[in-house]
Amino acid sequence: MSFEYEHTVTTTATPADVWALWSNVGSWHRWDPAVEQVAIEGHFGEGAAGTMVLSSGVEAPFVLEIVEPCARYLDKVTVGDLVVRIDHQVKETAEGAEVTVRTTVDGPGAGDVGPMVTADTPRALETLVAMAEKRH
Repeated sequence: MSFEYEHTVTTTATPADVWALWSNVGSWHRWDPAVEQVAIEGHFGEGAAGTMVLSSGVEAPFVLEIVEPCARYLDKVTVGDLVVRIDHQVKETAEGAEVTVRTTVDGPGAGDVGPMVTADTPRALETLVAMAEKRH
């Protein structure tokens, strides 16, 4: 079973301002209400692995499958038999940037879990861009 979700926001911040927050895993809990704590081994690059503690108390391993500085990163989070991929993209616009997050959930119960996983996405992106705009 599979679930897909996408949300886009615009901002006056630059892609570099957004990237500065995305690439600093220690800041994720400040803009994403679903995240309590994140630890990563090594630098923020393809293949880097870490552990995310979600606000529900669930501890989940993740790996960065794609990292394109100032443009995109895709992380894969595994919780039991479920695989959650979150594709974060930022692109420059005349006014600043467009930020898109695409989430896919695969595995048993994905249709039930997906809406829970993505429920905070709009709020997370609004908080992210507000923080990025303060950096700008």
